[in-house]
Amino acid sequence: MSAHIPVLVEPLLRLTNPTDGRLDRVIDGTLGAGGHSRAMLQAGAREGLGFDLDEAAIEIARRNLAPYLDRVTYAHSSYVDMREVACRRGWREVDAIILDLGLSSMQLDDPGRGFAFRHEGPLDMRFDALNDGVNAEELVNSLPERDLADLFFRYGEEKAACKIAGAIVAQRPIHSTGELASLIITELGNRRRMTKIHPATKVFQALRIAVNRELESLDKALPIAVDLLRPGGRLAVIAFHSLEDRIVKRSFRDLAQEVVAPPGMASIEEKRALVKLVNRKPIVPGDIELNSNPRSRSAKLRVVEKLNFD
Repeated sequence: MSAHIPVLVEPLLRLTNPTDGRLDRVIDGTLGAGGHSRAMLQAGAREGLGFDLDEAAIEIARRNLAPYLDRVTYAHSSYVDMREVACRRGWREVDAIILDLGLSSMQLDDPGRGFAFRHEGPLDMRFDALNDGVNAEELVNSLPERDLADLFFRYGEEKAACKIAGAIVAQRPIHSTGELASLIITELGNRRRMTKIHPATKVFQALRIAVNRELESLDKALPIAVDLLRPGGRLAVIAFHSLEDRIVKRSFRDLAQEVVAPPGMASIEEKRALVKLVNRKPIVPGDIELNSNPRSRSAKLRVVEKLNFD
């Protein structure tokens, strides 16, 4: 299993540091192995609160963050619940929030989790393996052909969605990652040579997103995170594919937009900006990081700062 390497650490530390330098309470909404939390604590954060749906990841993070034992609290929960969990801890506001979206190397490299097409394993793909919710195998074997095609196109932007869905329905039941990947390779032939990605990449992405309701959670969590920030506090989001980044970009733009009615135009609904954009264009990995961690190649970092209305 590969060691998980946190991405964009240097710009994350630089851009999440509040202008007043106060970094007492930090929420890591996607704890993983704890790499970003460790970097924030080393940089001076006094306390951390880490969320993850994957209990195995939390146990790894506990070991990695052992030197900060008294400064970190762990929550086996979704980052959507950050406000409730923070309030139970007595945190009414925080200085910085980090969301590093998508899949960790630990999850991807574990055949038993069913995330990877290059490993033979069960078609699971649940972040929370202890949850009784629907898994990828259930979706693949129960959804009507049209719904499968829609899922592959919507969440994977797979152009051959209809063709793949038809082949799946014709060969069901499908029980393993290897079975599904082989079927897709058979249907799409040599597409990998033309696109440089494995033919099953987009279908596996789509299933993972659907199983874990990732986009719905992200859309819901962004305004919650901003509400939880203190004035001057910062929210940083690292996205790894266009669907995530689109949601982040749109949400940040809407939260930063201010509408003031001109004189005599009281019918226009006014809107106050809640944040300002710290970086208008996303930060992406440089050559040095790409060489040391090729999996960082699609990462995009966007940061906003909560405005002060006093």
